[in-house]
Amino acid sequence: MDVAGRVAELRDTLRRLAAAYYVEDQPEVPDAVYDSLMRELLELEERHPELYEPDSPTQRVGGAPRGDFRAVTHRPPLLSLANAMDAEELLAFDGRVAQAAGAPAGPYVVEPKIDGLTVVLHYERGVLRLGATRGDGQTGEDVTENLRAIADLPKRLGPGAPDRVEVRGEVYLPVSRFQELNRQRAAEGKPLFQNPRNAAAGSLRQQDAGVTASRGLGLYCYELRLGAEPSRQSDALELLAQWGLPVNPLRWRCDTITDVIAVTQEFAPRRDALPYAVDGLVVKLDDLAIARRLGATQKAPRAQIAFKFPADEAATELLAIEVQVGRTGALTPTAVLAPVRLAGTTVQRASLHNEDLIRDRDIRVGDTVRVRKAGEIIPEVIGVVQDDAHLLRPPYAFPTVCPVCGAEAVRREGEAVRRCANPSCPAKLREWLLHLGSRAALDIDGLGPYAVDMLLERGLVREPEDLFRLSADDLAGLPRFGEKSAGKLVEELAAARGRPLAKVLVALGIPHVGERSAQALAERFGSLQALGAANGEELAEVAGIGETTAEEILRFVEGPVGRRLLRTLPELGFRPEAPTGTAAGPLAGEVVVFTGKLSQPRSEAQALARSLGATVESDVTRRTTLVVAGEDAGQKLDKARSLAIKTLSEAEFGAIAGAGSRKGLT
Repeated sequence: MDVAGRVAELRDTLRRLAAAYYVEDQPEVPDAVYDSLMRELLELEERHPELYEPDSPTQRVGGAPRGDFRAVTHRPPLLSLANAMDAEELLAFDGRVAQAAGAPAGPYVVEPKIDGLTVVLHYERGVLRLGATRGDGQTGEDVTENLRAIADLPKRLGPGAPDRVEVRGEVYLPVSRFQELNRQRAAEGKPLFQNPRNAAAGSLRQQDAGVTASRGLGLYCYELRLGAEPSRQSDALELLAQWGLPVNPLRWRCDTITDVIAVTQEFAPRRDALPYAVDGLVVKLDDLAIARRLGATQKAPRAQIAFKFPADEAATELLAIEVQVGRTGALTPTAVLAPVRLAGTTVQRASLHNEDLIRDRDIRVGDTVRVRKAGEIIPEVIGVVQDDAHLLRPPYAFPTVCPVCGAEAVRREGEAVRRCANPSCPAKLREWLLHLGSRAALDIDGLGPYAVDMLLERGLVREPEDLFRLSADDLAGLPRFGEKSAGKLVEELAAARGRPLAKVLVALGIPHVGERSAQALAERFGSLQALGAANGEELAEVAGIGETTAEEILRFVEGPVGRRLLRTLPELGFRPEAPTGTAAGPLAGEVVVFTGKLSQPRSEAQALARSLGATVESDVTRRTTLVVAGEDAGQKLDKARSLAIKTLSEAEFGAIAGAGSRKGLT
């Protein structure tokens, strides 16, 4: 084997994977694959010290900051952890600790290794002054404003806290919120988050703290870096809790490594029931004085180690491939599997994503396939277990016609999916009606799968707008619909006519138009009619829209279904409420962008601007009329000045808000 060549290849691969994981929040491979490559590189470097490089991935932590936020230098650096994959490696770790300490090792503190994003919190005189990501361990990103949007994080510490406190913790996305976000993204035609850590990182790195606040992030603190010097890790955790910081109550103090191994075995089957994703356990020497004396390698402390759980993966037979049709007409393949236990549940169906994946991995019905839970949540087929009969099975032919209505299934250039071209496809209509009644759209209580199926089966609804022509008499004749339930649904349908414009835009089911982009469109155009008259350039200028979504909107409003809906919805009583930004007020007509560090959460400043009549956007464009600049404002302020856009300090903006006048804007 060309050892030097293999080492160089591993380093290049690991650098690329680390950038995808830590910097872009788009992991390319499961953690287990990354860990195995890292271990191989470590072993080769240990056997061949002449190939040592100080910049090797084995000597570095995480990835470089992205540059979207102000850089923060960590002193001392934030280290990563070495990994143990089994009991034998835990025993070896214990032996190294005992040898270095010159005494039997232990006790240990064992804590769940939450799959999230590491942050460091700086408090001065009890007040949160700075919060930063880990970055590459030396330099992180200032995400203070977004951290303030996390409900678990105290903005002020409780009594007894020292004047200066520095704490390390983990921001995470609860499993329930991860699942909910992916359901929303699937409905909006957006790529799914691959795992809770990916979703948490993306949520914390938002330019708009309001988006961060809406994601429902959680936080647990686990390391006291500055502020006190307790003698034990268990005491440090108690101190953090006394000061009001969130500390995970799930932890164990083990006298010996044998007790630690017992905890790993007992905890493994329980981890799927936790409200957050866990990919292992962290084992820490409880005696902090000894831990400090043992020190660290360039990358990891010697008195701590991460016990990693094996990836949840199983093999089973692929019985069939079913193709479902979504509300946008997208044909999505699903694997029907022989039942298999995976991550504590029985799996019988799994995602196949799209026809390219089936072709590229040569997946055929009858194959034994490898299945895992992506992010420990969503079952997916990741490959085929080759056998002698594989090539005897016919390759899978993805349908070129809709499996429901038989119309042509078209794949546009640049897209990974085929879509049914029939605007009246029954499957599309069913999914559209369910989407229309969802909480994100018109929030129609009672319009669930049973009601939709009955309405379609009886021919009472042939187009989405037919819903709003229904009477109580129409519904009363349906099975399981009495007079009371029929009247209730009619009332819900009537109330839906008064939903805000952004909700109506979500309900239209335009590809790529979700809640956030619908709100931006509503603020920009103010009515269905104005949106229908907009051209592609005007649409693309709206924050968060871009050319691709603008093309989808134009394709919808210029198509027969869109033209009909824009005409008939007002006739049916829809008068979508104009967003706050179109109301009268001292900032009426202004398009406002906030930049820099503000004294209040950005989401609150944006809400205040909207209440004063402004439209709020996140990026400076030719449409922007006013930029409010806080401390350390950067590129957005520079761009505003280059475009001769009016700028105000936060204090000047506050004066306008308090006075309720346009003073200072002329």
